[in-house]
Amino acid sequence: MWRYWREHLNPYRARVHHGRTKLDGRRIVITGASSGIGRATALRVSAEGGIPLLLARRAEELEEVRTEIRSNGGAAYAYPCDLTDPESVRKTVDQMLAEQPAIDMLVNNAGRSIRRSVRLSYDRFHDYERAMAINYFGALRLILALLPHMTERKFGHIVNVSSIGVQGIAPRFSAYVASKSALDQFSKVAATETFGDGVTFTTVHMPLVRTPMIRPTKIYDAFPAKSPEQAADMIIQALEERPKHMGTGVGFIMQLAYAISPDLVDAIAYQGYRIFPDSTAAGGQGRVKLGKSERQLSKAAAALVRMTRGIHW
Repeated sequence: MWRYWREHLNPYRARVHHGRTKLDGRRIVITGASSGIGRATALRVSAEGGIPLLLARRAEELEEVRTEIRSNGGAAYAYPCDLTDPESVRKTVDQMLAEQPAIDMLVNNAGRSIRRSVRLSYDRFHDYERAMAINYFGALRLILALLPHMTERKFGHIVNVSSIGVQGIAPRFSAYVASKSALDQFSKVAATETFGDGVTFTTVHMPLVRTPMIRPTKIYDAFPAKSPEQAADMIIQALEERPKHMGTGVGFIMQLAYAISPDLVDAIAYQGYRIFPDSTAAGGQGRVKLGKSERQLSKAAAALVRMTRGIHW
């Protein structure tokens, strides 16, 4: 009788986990799973015994990830979805809830990055709308759709992939950082309301990662950056340990420095704004100097990159 109550009637039974790993058997929704950080995270989740529910717009690439996971002996499900389309999100969530016995966790990884100075954005208000559409509203749409299921089960964990730029100052990223900041603040408030229901949030302030998203900015070829696999390690830790936030040492130092001396941080960031030009893709005329065998930065730029490793410039 006790066993039956524990497995079928205990309102907190979803929190009880006896897998070989912390993610074993957990069904985890991962957005932006067709490439980059999302793909690497899905592979790691599967390696830990979890079951990734793969979301992205590109159905063919999503199917490739699912096939790779299954060929390695894991389980995965692909759900093509446009997070900027309310109807697409509604249908996808309904389908997942109908096909899966439960959804335990969500990783909001899908995003859009825009590197463009404010002075080149005067007539590009749509940049800000596009960033908000995926980075904030897309993630929020999915969170709100899954929260009733999670709160009913008295368990759930949501990992939001944010940016190190939110912790410090990232010139030319006003659209991107603002959209990530909005999601950060929503999560802080929501966490206070879902605490009693066992639904928790982690914000990962991700440093620069070498993914297709940063490829148009050629200056980043000369920047040190984490690999998608290293970024996935951070997300796996967030899923397993469920801290309030995660990030890098540089990010926390920048956050502390801005709290103590915001004018000094502004002055340093302004130097970075002057040193690193707008890219051709952004409509600027700046060019990264080409060395004999690789793209090179000026000595001042290289020094600033080393000092603020992982920061988006």
